[in-house]
Amino acid sequence: QVQLVESGGGLVQAGGSLRLSCAASGRTFSSYVMGWFRQASGKEREFVARISWSGVFIYYTDSVKGRFTISIDNGKNTVYLQMNDLKPEDTAVYYCAAARDLRDSLRPGKYEYWGQGTQVTVSS
Repeated sequence: QVQLVESGGGLVQAGGSLRLSCAASGRTFSSYVMGWFRQASGKEREFVARISWSGVFIYYTDSVKGRFTISIDNGKNTVYLQMNDLKPEDTAVYYCAAARDLRDSLRPGKYEYWGQGTQVTVSS
């Protein structure tokens, strides 16, 4: 049974930092792409960042470039999202997801497996 379990969310003041983790289990993910998405209240789920399992292919949405860093620890089957200089507009539930390959990997519908989400709240 495939499981993606996020952790690390919380409440932080604007300008602060959080590191999200996503522990993956239940299958071999060596050819997969891991993505982070977020969904603010009343809004659609949006792409944040993605990384190939090799760690080579990385992509960010424009609004987080220079502030967020996605990384992967293959030995621990864990993907991270380091979030710095957080802003109130970053407030959302953050989800980890896994897709079979890079094609269309900015689109939520591409992803086969999803975690339960972790809440990130940034106060002004």
